[in-house]
Amino acid sequence: MLVEMTELIGRQVYTQEGRLLGEVANVVVDIEGSKIDGLFVADPNPVLVEDSRPVNVPYRWVSAVNDVVILKYFPKRVSVKRGAHAAASAREEEAPAAR
Repeated sequence: MLVEMTELIGRQVYTQEGRLLGEVANVVVDIEGSKIDGLFVADPNPVLVEDSRPVNVPYRWVSAVNDVVILKYFPKRVSVKRGAHAAASAREEEAPAAR
């Protein structure tokens, strides 16, 4: 049984299929509600998260916590959404400069 939420830091996080997502780097806390809001994974598995971008896993997705954290839900793959600004910047980099 966990005594303090800081004991979650460093725990490995696994999906419902048994895939390693990564390690808990920090705990996101809802101060007003006095509850854990999420688990921050700073360096997730690139198979599950595009570019190994940091992710905040909502705590409601957690199924069990003991020596490891088991999730009851995690998307098959998390992709980085490219905004209009990022897409425009990418096009500018690809196009030769007109002079």
